[in-house]
Amino acid sequence: MSERLIKSLQGSWRREKTGAETYRRLAEKEPNQQRKSVLFKLAEAEEVHARKIEERLHTLGGRIPSFSESPFRKIQRWLMIQSGTANAIRRLEETEDQHTDDYAADAAVFSSETDSALLRGIMKEERVHAKVLESELKDEHPEQRLESIFKKEKWHAGHSGGWIGQAIYGANDGLGAVFGIVSGMAGYTGGSNVVLVAGIAGTLASALSMGSGAYLARKTEREVYEAEIERERKEIEQNPDEEREELELFYQLKGFSAEESSMMTERLMQKPEQFLKTLAQEELGLSTATFPNPMKEAFSATAATAVGGIIPVIPFLFLSGAPAVLASLVISTVAHFLVGSLKTIVTGRSWWRSGLEMTLVGLLTAAIAFGVGMILSPEGHLGGLH
Repeated sequence: MSERLIKSLQGSWRREKTGAETYRRLAEKEPNQQRKSVLFKLAEAEEVHARKIEERLHTLGGRIPSFSESPFRKIQRWLMIQSGTANAIRRLEETEDQHTDDYAADAAVFSSETDSALLRGIMKEERVHAKVLESELKDEHPEQRLESIFKKEKWHAGHSGGWIGQAIYGANDGLGAVFGIVSGMAGYTGGSNVVLVAGIAGTLASALSMGSGAYLARKTEREVYEAEIERERKEIEQNPDEEREELELFYQLKGFSAEESSMMTERLMQKPEQFLKTLAQEELGLSTATFPNPMKEAFSATAATAVGGIIPVIPFLFLSGAPAVLASLVISTVAHFLVGSLKTIVTGRSWWRSGLEMTLVGLLTAAIAFGVGMILSPEGHLGGLH
């Protein structure tokens, strides 16, 4: 058991030294002073863990391994840091969670209470580190958050920009999807009344899909929140001292002194419900304020998607053939630019650049759909418009 214990502690020592180095390198590159301070504190906390393990290894007569990293590990860290602080923090959060699991597994098999207590203490602090990193992700710039919305799957992307951001995304989705349908059907039929039917059907389907998706996503998130709160409540009931220590460590890593952290936590402990809410907010990043009303989100998504979707269809209510297709192209192009410009309400980017970007994407999508429609047309690519 002694040899196994020494090898396990040496592995833990390497993990802590590697973590400390990663936090330091990331902190050196971080421009935000508050986040830089947190990262440096986490690096120092990892060094403290390493020193504790060193002391135990000395007692056991074990060798302190030399700290060296392979070129591959250095390249891997460099690439992670270059990917941006937000992404790097996500990867570090995953690493901290893995370390917590590793320490829990080791602590469970060691017969010595001294060694089990050492690993349990480090495990507790690693869990706090992961929660600190999770809280840092709440501070992303609004532009980064909205870009995540446009890159991720529909309404599962978060609350960035509130209902305004969701409405803009809905309008963009409806406009882009139905413009593609209209363009494809125009290429296939030459601009007949079938385009009108397909456009209306596409608008209705897109609006209902986005609205129901928004409602279910928000409802699910609230249910998850309630489940997490209940889990945290049980942890407080079963291990109040451990939860108090976690919150104290959390505050210390945020920059408060040990005395200030202890005083704030002690006051919160006197009000159980407030203590619970504070744990949920500070450690898990959860708050009732972060969950919009599901019905409001659903209505916003449905209405915005319907408005965006009906725009390419409007000319076909009054025209047919080439004139309708041309009119749809013009108003859809203008609409793409306007919706792109509206993104600046929550992103702060250049309005003309954002509008131009969305316009080019919309035109490219329409051109591809129109070309495919013409190729599949019974009259072939010579059928054209009439």
